[in-house]
Amino acid sequence: MAIEEKKEWKLQDFEIGKFLGEGKFGKVYLAREIESGFPVALKVIFKEKLDKYQFWEHLTREIVIQSSLQHPNVLRLFAWFHDETRIFLVLEYAANGELYKLLRSVGHFTEKRAATYVASLARALAYCHEKHVIHRDIKPENLLLDLDGRLKIADFGWAVQSNAKRHTMCGTIDYLAPEMVEKKAHDHGVDNWTLGILCYEFLYGMPPFEAADQYDTLRRIMKVDLHFPSTHYVSSEAKDLICKLLVKESSKRLSLKQILRHPWIMNNAEPSGCCNY
Repeated sequence: MAIEEKKEWKLQDFEIGKFLGEGKFGKVYLAREIESGFPVALKVIFKEKLDKYQFWEHLTREIVIQSSLQHPNVLRLFAWFHDETRIFLVLEYAANGELYKLLRSVGHFTEKRAATYVASLARALAYCHEKHVIHRDIKPENLLLDLDGRLKIADFGWAVQSNAKRHTMCGTIDYLAPEMVEKKAHDHGVDNWTLGILCYEFLYGMPPFEAADQYDTLRRIMKVDLHFPSTHYVSSEAKDLICKLLVKESSKRLSLKQILRHPWIMNNAEPSGCCNY
C-alpha cells in the first residue's frame, strides 16, 4: 500500500485540494495524506443521500469488495472512515481522469488504443472473476486513467461477490446483457458481454444498440441487432472479436483468456497497458 495502514483515519490527516467531480451521493477531491505527502482521491459520500436512496448495502459491498482487490487495472481503495454526516473513501488518484471524457473529446479511438484498453479490462476482469467478483457496471464513466495512461476499473457499487447466479437487473441500459434485460439469472458472462459493447464504442464512438428511446435499445439488445456503420474503417479482426463477445447465449461468448489470445488483441494491444501516445 502506498499510504501507511492506520487503525483510524480522520479528515485532519489530509490536505484537501481541487474538486475532481460529483456523483449521485457526494463529491470527489484531490487530497494529500499529510504525513507521507502521498496524493489520493478523497470521495465524500453524504449519509442522508444513502438514506434517501437506500444505498447503504451497495456502499458496504463496494467497500468490502474494492478494498480486497489489488490489480494494476483496478482502482485501489486504501481506506475509509466517517463522521456524523459523511463517509470518506480514500482512493487511488487517477490523474488523467475519466475515459469517458477522453472518448468524447476524440470521437473514437485508434485500434491500437482500443485493443490496449480491452486487453487491460480483460486482465482485470479475469482477476476479479477468479475472486468471484462480477462488476456488472463496466462503462466508460467507470473507467479511469492514471498518469501513464493505464486504465483503472472504478466504482464497484453494483459489484457482487458470489459463486451463485444472480437475478438483480442493474447497470446502465446501453451496456446491459440480454439475460439481464430478460430478467434471467446471470453470472460473470455479463462482464464479457460489456467488453464487446466497449470494444465497439471505443472504435465507433457510440454503443452498438443505442436507440432513440430505451424500449428500442432493450429490444435491439435482446435481438442482438448488431450493425457496423461505414463511417470509418474498422478492421475485420476487430469486428470478429466484437461478434464473438456480443452473443446472446452467455456460455458461447469468448472467455477472457480467449480475448487475450485473439489475433486483434495480440497484434494491436500495447503490452505495458499504457496509452500516453
